[in-house]
Amino acid sequence: MLDRSESEESMPHLFGVEWAPMNIPLTRRLQTLGALHFFFITLFTPVLVLTVPFYMLNTILWPLILLYVVWMIYDWNSPKKGAYRSEWFQRQRIHSWYANYFPVQMHTTSEMPEEHSYLIGYHPHGIISMAAFINFATNGTGILDTLPRIRFHLCTLVGQFWTPWRREWGLLHGMIDCSRESIKHVLEHEEKGKAVVLVVGGAEEALDAHPGCHILTLKKRKGFVKIALQTGAHLVPCYSFGENDIFNQADNPKGSTIRQFQTIMKRILGFSPPAFYGRGVFNYTFGLLPFRKPINTVLGAPIPVKKTVNPTQEEIDSLHETYMNSLRELFEQHKTKYDVSPTTQLVIN
Repeated sequence: MLDRSESEESMPHLFGVEWAPMNIPLTRRLQTLGALHFFFITLFTPVLVLTVPFYMLNTILWPLILLYVVWMIYDWNSPKKGAYRSEWFQRQRIHSWYANYFPVQMHTTSEMPEEHSYLIGYHPHGIISMAAFINFATNGTGILDTLPRIRFHLCTLVGQFWTPWRREWGLLHGMIDCSRESIKHVLEHEEKGKAVVLVVGGAEEALDAHPGCHILTLKKRKGFVKIALQTGAHLVPCYSFGENDIFNQADNPKGSTIRQFQTIMKRILGFSPPAFYGRGVFNYTFGLLPFRKPINTVLGAPIPVKKTVNPTQEEIDSLHETYMNSLRELFEQHKTKYDVSPTTQLVIN
C-alpha cells in the first residue's frame, strides 16, 4: 500500500521504493515529527532506558540510578491509583501535530453529564491503538475542550509501567494499567465525571487488524461489563473508522503457522507480536511509521447502568448484549460517512 496523500508533487522511485520529495511543506514535516515523537517513546525509549543505566552505574552518575530506584518503589502503585494526569502534558503542541498527521478526528454523538462516571469500550484495537492514545490521553483532537468536565484515563498493559521514565510519561497523560483493581479505583472514586477507556479486544484483536477489515474480539469479553455493573459506570461504545488501515499486516488467517506462533507468544508475553509494516521517514513504501490514513473516532451515546454490587450472570449477559447491539448500531449509522462500503458488516467474534 502506497501513501499517495503525502504530496501532490510527483514522487521519485528508485529500487522499487517510493521516496519522499524534498519540497514538503513545514506543516507536514512537523506532523511527521509528531509521529516520530510517539514512536521514539513507545518503541525506542524502552531499549534506551533499560541499557543506558547499566553504563551509568560505572560512572559518576550512579547515584541518579539509586535515586530513581527509590522513586520507582515509592511510586509503584500509581498506575493502579488513577495516575497523576497533567493537562499541561496532554495539551503539548506535538500531540496536535501527531493527530493531524493522519488526521485523527473525534466525533461525539451525545452529551456526557459530569454527574456520572463512564467506562468507554474502544474498538478496534488496530496494531497499536493509535487513535485511542491521541483522542483520550492527549488533547490532539480537542477532547479536553469538547468534554471539559470529564477526566479520561486510557488503560494500557501493566508491563508498560515497568519501563523507567516512560512510565512517568504515561502517568502524566492519565494512563492507568488495565487491571480490574485499577479500573475500579477510578470508577468508584467519590468524585464523578471520570471516564476509563478500555481497548476491549486486546492483543487477540490486534491479529485481525488488516486494512478494510472490521473484526472484533468481543463476544466472550464480559469482564468490563461486570465492572460497569459493580461500579454503576455508564457504558459507552466507541469505534474508530480507519484504525485498521494505517498499517499493513502479514496474512495470518486462523490456523496458519504465523497465527499459531503469534498466539503462543501472546500467551507467554501477554501481547501479540503482529508482523506489520508502514512507511518510513523518507519513503512511502516501507518502515515503522503509520501510513497517512484518516481515522474518524465516533463516541456513542452512554448506556445507563444501575449499580449492582453482586451482579448475576444473567444481568451481565443482558447488559453485554445491549452493549454489542449499541456498538453495531453505531457502526451501521456512521460507516458510510467514513468510506466503509454499505455492504460491509461488523464481525464480532
